[in-house]
Amino acid sequence: MLGILLLILILLGIVILWIMIYDSNRFVVVRHEVRDRRIVGRYRVVFLSDLHNKQYGKGNTQLLRAIEDVKPDAVLIGGDMINGKPGEKLEGTVDLLRSLKEKYPVYYVNGNHEHRIKLYPETYGDAAEHYGRALADMGIEPMVNCHVQLPGTNLAIYGSEIDKYYYKRFTVPDMKPDYLTGLLGRPRREAYTILLAHNPDYFPQYAQWGADLVLSGHVHGGIIRVPILNKGLLSPNVRFFPKYDGGVFREGESTMILSRGLGIHTIPFRLFNPGELIVIDFTEQ
Repeated sequence: MLGILLLILILLGIVILWIMIYDSNRFVVVRHEVRDRRIVGRYRVVFLSDLHNKQYGKGNTQLLRAIEDVKPDAVLIGGDMINGKPGEKLEGTVDLLRSLKEKYPVYYVNGNHEHRIKLYPETYGDAAEHYGRALADMGIEPMVNCHVQLPGTNLAIYGSEIDKYYYKRFTVPDMKPDYLTGLLGRPRREAYTILLAHNPDYFPQYAQWGADLVLSGHVHGGIIRVPILNKGLLSPNVRFFPKYDGGVFREGESTMILSRGLGIHTIPFRLFNPGELIVIDFTEQ
């Protein structure tokens, strides 16, 4: 009897290991539709987040092909496309972004990893300068607390970069009510406002600020999705069962689409939790 139980446990371990390897090296396409009376016409975007230098095929051919297949009007990026690690190579992500920029407008906000290499050159050397120069050469300027109005659509895209204080481990620090207004000003209610905000923990504050749609990442879907509960187990901030783990959330009149991201770091696997390429169709009501 003990031998049978041991065999079952070994087989179960092999199955889980296989799923872990499989999920850590694939992504799924997730589609959403947003309708609002203020939106003019139809506009399709893809949303990428938390790639962490991951390669899906040589030169990220699988990811590029999936993006080409959905024919977006623009690419929105929610940060952490690179790893904030000393000596980390950036060429793979730079090549991907260059390929995207050649075909689509790209709107990019920094995540905590891009922010980190800017703040600590004594640790990361010239990584921020090198990466920033590469982005500038291809015509991508990260949206650091600024916004753009997309012509002919009545869509306004805001990009936020909050202080590293708000990425503390084990806890969610309080955010003052006027903090976001101080960074971003106030959105125009006449336009449909999209806020690119890497950290989803502050969705209530984003909603109060006036975002119609928040696009976030950071949490990697909780790394492990717990079957039956369908909840993410752990956030990068080392909190179990984070409230915002992946999917769609609502707060008053605001909606947040939270990507489970595309890559891995620190905890180098995903389980029951493949990466996500988000496709969003904006259309008039």
